Amino acid sequence: MRQALAPLRERNFAWFFGSQFVNMSGSMMAGVALAFAILEVSDSASAIGQVLAARTIPMVVFMLWGGVIADRFSRALVIRLSNLMSALTQGAVAYLVLSGQAELWMIIVLEAINGTTAAVSMPAMEGMLPQLVPRAQLQPANVLVSMSRGVLAVIGPSTAALLVVTVGPGWALAVDAMTWLVAAALMVRVRIPAREPREGAPKPSTLRELREGWEVFTGLRWLWITVSAAAVLNAIFMGSLFTIGPALADQTIGAEGWGFAMSAWALGLLAMSVVLLRVSIRRPLRAGMIALSLLGIPLVIYGLEPAVVPLVLALFVAGAGMQVFILGWDLAMQENIDESMLSRVSAYDGVGSFVAMPVGQLIYGPIGDAFGYREVFVVSGIVYAAICVLTLASRSVRDLGRPAAAKQAATT
Repeated sequence: MRQALAPLRERNFAWFFGSQFVNMSGSMMAGVALAFAILEVSDSASAIGQVLAARTIPMVVFMLWGGVIADRFSRALVIRLSNLMSALTQGAVAYLVLSGQAELWMIIVLEAINGTTAAVSMPAMEGMLPQLVPRAQLQPANVLVSMSRGVLAVIGPSTAALLVVTVGPGWALAVDAMTWLVAAALMVRVRIPAREPREGAPKPSTLRELREGWEVFTGLRWLWITVSAAAVLNAIFMGSLFTIGPALADQTIGAEGWGFAMSAWALGLLAMSVVLLRVSIRRPLRAGMIALSLLGIPLVIYGLEPAVVPLVLALFVAGAGMQVFILGWDLAMQENIDESMLSRVSAYDGVGSFVAMPVGQLIYGPIGDAFGYREVFVVSGIVYAAICVLTLASRSVRDLGRPAAAKQAATT
C-alpha cells in the first residue's frame, strides 16, 4: 500500500489529484443535471441530442489545436484557464435555468464553448502525469486517478439526481460550476518548471507542430493500429450499449434492471482499479486488448437472453476489463512517447477515438429497427471480441513493453 500511494507524496501530483477529484465530482453530476435542465426548457429528447452534439463536435474539431497549445505552453496553466472557462460557461447555464430565462439556443452556444474548452484541456491532462511523478510511479499514479473516477462514477449521477429532485437542475449545474472554480484554485499549487526552448529551435508554427505530432503518430505502428481498432470499437460500444441498450431494456429487463447493469459496469471499473494498485502490467497493450475483448460477453448475453443477473455479472467483468485497457493505454502512451510531443499525439488519438462515436449512435438505431435489437447485440459482441483479437495479431501491439519498468528491474 505504501508503494501504491507513493505518488501522493509527490507535492505536484497531490495537488493535481485533488484538483482532478473535485473536477470529476462535478463532471459526473453534470450529465444528469444538464439533461433535466434541457427538458425543463424544451421538453424534448431530441433537444438533449442537439446539446450533446454541440459540445462533442467542437471538441473533435479543435482537439488537434488543443494538443499544440498543451505542448507549447505550460500544461498546468492551460488546465487552470480551461477550468475557469468551464466554470463560466456552466455558471451561465445555471443562471439562465435558475432565472427562467434559458432558451435552447443559449444552452447550445454555451455548451459549444464548453466543448471547445475541453478540446484544449484534454490533451493537456493526457500529457501532465509524466511531469508530476517519476516514471516508476506512472502505474500507481494512473490507477489512483482512475480509482477516483470510478468512485465518482458510482455516486455522482445519484447525487445529481437527488439535487435535481430536491432543489432543481439549475442548482445542480451551479454546484458543477463551483467545482470547476475549486479545481482551478487547487491547480495553482502545481508548480512545474517552464519548458526550456531547444537551442536553434525554429519559430513556433501550428502547422509544423501538427505535422510533427502526425509523424510520431503514424511512425509508431502499435499506436495507429490500436487507435484504428478503437475507432470501430467505440462505434460499436456507443451504438450498442448506450444507444439501443436502453430501448431493449425497455422491452425486457426494465429501467431498474438497466440501472443495475450500468452500476455493475462502474463497480467493475472501480474494483479493478483497486487490484491494479498492487498488480503490475508488463505488456500494457497485450493485457489491455485481451481484457477489452471481455466486453463482447455482455453484448452477446444481452442479445441471446436478456436477464438482469447474467447481464450484471457480465458487465462487472467487462468493466474490470475496460479498466485494464485504460491503464495499459495510458502507460503505453506516457512511457513510449516523448513528453514534449505527448499532448499532440494524444490529440490525434482523441480525434481518432471520438470521431466514430456519433457514427455508432446514428446508425445503430436504424440497424436495430431493421434487424432486431437482440440480433444486433449478438453480432456486435462477436465482432467486438474479434477486432480485439485481430489487433493482437500485430507484433508491435502484443509485444510492446514498458521501458520504465524494464529499467527499474535492471537496477534492482
